[in-house]
Amino acid sequence: MRSTWWVACYAVAMAAVESAVVVYLRALHAGPTPASVLQYALPQRLLLIEIGREVATLVMILAVAALAARTARETFLYFAFSFGVWDIFYYIWLWVFIGWPPSLFTWDFLFLIPVPWIGPVLAPVIVSLSLVVGSLWLLARPSFVVPRLAWGLAVLGAVLVVLSFTVDYRYALLATDPPRFRWELFGAGMVVAVGGMTVTSRVSRALKGRLGESASP
Repeated sequence: MRSTWWVACYAVAMAAVESAVVVYLRALHAGPTPASVLQYALPQRLLLIEIGREVATLVMILAVAALAARTARETFLYFAFSFGVWDIFYYIWLWVFIGWPPSLFTWDFLFLIPVPWIGPVLAPVIVSLSLVVGSLWLLARPSFVVPRLAWGLAVLGAVLVVLSFTVDYRYALLATDPPRFRWELFGAGMVVAVGGMTVTSRVSRALKGRLGESASP
């Protein structure tokens, strides 16, 4: 658990740095929200730098996860854990610094690669909470093998969630919010990913338990 605490500390601290960058950008390029800084004010050159910063952030999270882990499985789980903690505290720090977002349903730019990801703050927070809980659960059970079906459903759910964030990206290019968020896509993705992972993992554990009982004298 020592590694988990240090990874969490890193993610919380890095979230403070990331949110501070947004605060500085907003101070230099005035706009009603942090999202509007990217939407209206930043020159093209700075947008390219912002994309590079996003890539660097992912590399930093991956590097810390690799240092904390002993196996490839743990690397993936620590990456998911730190990403989730970082994303949640990014919004917490923004609220502490400048009182934003005023609501969990406030629209925000979530990512810029390969197209703008947009959605209400609540949506990425739900994803991040799921990543934190799921990765902690699996880290506490190093011998548990997640069934391939569960991973397949998790990937399918992730694709649906990403689509919910990116399907209306053209509105970001037009400097306007979409008429509504694709909650149906997002909800389906979360149900498939989380529900599929939970159900198939429980079934797998139950079957292994029964096989163990039948094999015992």
